[in-house]
Amino acid sequence: MSTTLITRIGSLVTNDPGAGDGSPLGLLRDAAVVVEGERIAWVGPADRAPDADEVYDAQGRAGLPGFVDSHSHLVFAGDRTEEFAARMSGRPYAAGGIRTTVAATRATTDTELEANLVRYLGEALRQGTTTFETKSGYGLTVADEERALRIAARHTDEVTYLGAHVVAPEYADDPAAYVALVTGPMLDACAPHARWVDVFCERGAFDADQARAVLTAGAARGLVPRVHANQLGHGPGVQLAVETGAASADHCTYLSEADVAALAASDTVATLLPGAEFSTRAEWPDARRLWDAGVTVALSTDCNPGSSFTSSVPFCIALAVRDMGLTPDEAVWAATAGGARALRREDVGRIAPGAYADLLLLDAPSHVHLAYRPGVPLVSRVWRRGTREV
Repeated sequence: MSTTLITRIGSLVTNDPGAGDGSPLGLLRDAAVVVEGERIAWVGPADRAPDADEVYDAQGRAGLPGFVDSHSHLVFAGDRTEEFAARMSGRPYAAGGIRTTVAATRATTDTELEANLVRYLGEALRQGTTTFETKSGYGLTVADEERALRIAARHTDEVTYLGAHVVAPEYADDPAAYVALVTGPMLDACAPHARWVDVFCERGAFDADQARAVLTAGAARGLVPRVHANQLGHGPGVQLAVETGAASADHCTYLSEADVAALAASDTVATLLPGAEFSTRAEWPDARRLWDAGVTVALSTDCNPGSSFTSSVPFCIALAVRDMGLTPDEAVWAATAGGARALRREDVGRIAPGAYADLLLLDAPSHVHLAYRPGVPLVSRVWRRGTREV
């Protein structure tokens, strides 16, 4: 395999405390990275770098791991501009808008759905996302959920079955029958394409008993739980996530002291999605409270057509610093290493020998500029699995 030396990196976030300054970011100054095939072969000071087949001069730019977006909804069709405009005029957000996207998605061909997905993935990649998770949830029939996951699985290993997004309109008067469908024939069709099972445990969606049934059935088929939890108000979602050993509880906006304590005592990651609060004018999650309690925090986009139509992790980093109480260092860690933990991955989210060669360079001297210069397209180069994509 050929090797590439990326040298003269002014400031490199490795997320490996042993490799750098001893901080969680493992910051290295005047650094270099050697890429061999899809993996990182060496990391260290530029003046000690080994020879390589090719050399790329970073010219003092800041480097960091590719972003790990561990929560997105990218297999969909349609547009909810009118809903967004109405919300910005004062109408509150509720889960019911999902049904609008369900109708549009059902009416769209596989080819159009995949083209949409590819477009948003390209958008995310240009902004530094090299690993992403995405979900079904906009079909809500056996055939439509299966095809969403089949399409997603062609583009990522991190595929989540979310038949329990909301109750399908055909079952509005019989939610128990819909739960039986989600945990039976729909799960049978979808499990072969997915790694994860998720449920929207929230008012207007699924209560604790229904959500537990969905997660238990998914786990019996080998799928690992994730939970949409405590977004719209205080509820049972976080406790259910911890109880079922979920990899992550996502949103975590309204938390009791017991919820925070349960997360801190577990391996369940609190995945925060500031794009949703930005787009719905909802209360911001208190990331500072979670971090100080010892909870593992991840930051992701929640990219979806209704409540968070952004594919930009840098934008979410800036929001987390400005409005959720994280420092720039903490927000960058949450968007890289934190996302990797939410996906139970050790081969992404860090720059260390053996990890995938997923890294990016900024047109800036420090990762702090991601929050310091919000909205500016700072990502200038992106490598994904050793291949330069941007």
